[in-house]
Amino acid sequence: MIRILVVDDHAIVRSGLITLLNDHKTREVIGEAAEGNEAIAKALELKPDVVLMDLSMPHGKDGMTATTELKKLIPDIAILVLTMHDDDEYLFRAIHAGASGYILKNAPHEELLTAIHSIAQGDAYLYPTATKRLMSEYLEKLKNGENKDIYDTLSDREKEILGWIAKGYANREIAEHLIISVKTVETHKSNLMEKLGLKTRPELVKFAMKKGLLNFE
Repeated sequence: MIRILVVDDHAIVRSGLITLLNDHKTREVIGEAAEGNEAIAKALELKPDVVLMDLSMPHGKDGMTATTELKKLIPDIAILVLTMHDDDEYLFRAIHAGASGYILKNAPHEELLTAIHSIAQGDAYLYPTATKRLMSEYLEKLKNGENKDIYDTLSDREKEILGWIAKGYANREIAEHLIISVKTVETHKSNLMEKLGLKTRPELVKFAMKKGLLNFE
């Protein structure tokens, strides 16, 4: 029996998910929550095997923050992000936060159930198009003979800012952490992207992952 906690700020969505998930003897929804703080409290109280976590919850703590905190409090808990955000940046941030899986809200019911059973068994799950896209881009870079030493061309400050960007921090947040201006952060970001031959933030995240700059533990 997989014990599940459903977290979403829309009551109708929670109701639909609970009906779907309870329709089998191998699954049981043991609780629900409307925002991150409630989700953490319920998880600590009920000890679910899987938390089905929405990301965008405007009233209270968001799903990304709740995921990070839950993994610190209950390291073995499996968290499946269920979101409308089909975006590489959200995907990498969720993985970094500790999510075991990432699936879109428009996915077929069968895919959602497969994802839940997969992460409950200790596996990871990404929706198919995300996996295909990431693998395709990774293989293309290998094919083009990307220079693995290009990272060494960055200055120490550029490497530092690359790490912050890869972990999902906005320019203003980085500036506050490093006690520099937002303009300086933007300049360093522009310079390092030019040196690395990258054009988008998700590309920076993927580059940082390959260089081992992100600790997912």
